[in-house]
Amino acid sequence: MKILIVHNSYQHHGGEDVARDAESRLLRRAGHAVIEYSRSNSDLFGASFLDHITAASETIWSRRTFRELRELLARDKPHVAHFHNTFPLISPSALYACADAGVPVVQTLHNYRLLCPAATFFREGQPCEKCLHRAIAWPAVVHACYRNSRGASSVAALMPAVHRAMGTWRSKIAVYVALSRFARQKFIEGGLPAEKIVVKPNFVEHDGPSKETPGDYALYLGRLSEEKGIRVLLAAWNRLRTPVSLQIAGDGPLRNEVSAQIARSAFNSSIAWLGAVPHTQTPALLRNARFLVVPSTCFENFPLAIAEAFAFGLPVIASRLGACAEIVEDSVTGLLFTPADTHDLAEKVAWAWNHPAELARMGASVRAEYEAKYNSAAALRHLESIYDRALRSRSVSLLPEPAPHEIESHPIAIHNEEVR
Repeated sequence: MKILIVHNSYQHHGGEDVARDAESRLLRRAGHAVIEYSRSNSDLFGASFLDHITAASETIWSRRTFRELRELLARDKPHVAHFHNTFPLISPSALYACADAGVPVVQTLHNYRLLCPAATFFREGQPCEKCLHRAIAWPAVVHACYRNSRGASSVAALMPAVHRAMGTWRSKIAVYVALSRFARQKFIEGGLPAEKIVVKPNFVEHDGPSKETPGDYALYLGRLSEEKGIRVLLAAWNRLRTPVSLQIAGDGPLRNEVSAQIARSAFNSSIAWLGAVPHTQTPALLRNARFLVVPSTCFENFPLAIAEAFAFGLPVIASRLGACAEIVEDSVTGLLFTPADTHDLAEKVAWAWNHPAELARMGASVRAEYEAKYNSAAALRHLESIYDRALRSRSVSLLPEPAPHEIESHPIAIHNEEVR
């Protein structure tokens, strides 16, 4: 099958870019032909005021994208197009180019951008759904939710509103891919067609064994920002009665605050901030950790760090919020704590640190969960099933019909039963 991958990459390589790259490699290894159309937010770095005004208007409809993609589609004739991110430079005009060429579109919903201009459902330190049921997300403009700018928030709110009115989200996308059942339900509440949304979680390319040693430290792996719960994490560490080694890998807007808090902490010698760590180096961090901490205070869609931890048999301590409460089974593959409750998090951390035998049993369950749901083989089955579904929406199929037993056990088929 020939697959076109469409993605607007970020200035700083993030989880969506990692997921897109992993799926592209997976498809190529499986023998599929992969074509890529991409634009990068780096193009806006150092741009003039006029360039930014032009980019803002093209967020709603990019003539450049429509022209370039139309030429690519005519030349390479892909069977299906898989969109990851189109904001802000590619724009939904890409969907119309695919529709004109008769190429069905699969759209992965990596974030909540279509429902929330900030893409996070998060404001003033807690989850916020004020824009969820609105045709135009005007509260986000009032509160300057995107980039702390009412102008930028206006553009981010207007794009989905215009295309909702045009019927783009219902007519130009064959299959939506949500990363969790929680996220799927949010998108349904926000007005996306339930019958088109399937669930396919993130996956990790890891063919090696799970970790063999108990681990020497707790690990935080992610962005240093308020919604990721980094403040909750540090406050919980200050509640611990005995030091527990913690390694923090990541960078972000709260870097200076994190550095200052670590310096003031009573247990600063047990906390190490590693800064931004290349993705190629995260396996070593995971292999030598005792458990991963995901203290998010926002509605996570599907943290890639959890899938990475599962690949190494690493239990996860996560907030009982959003997709985290769905992915981590309490006392089986990790521990759940009350969101933003530093006392509860400190108790869970202390228990996990002092019960290595119980943690090892969780590690075995974690690895089994990875092999069943989050490895390359499972991801490829999901992707091929999704592409075939998109093709069938145009009465075309390039893949054989699945056997009855495959349909019954396939996670996507299960979610479709829920829709019906």
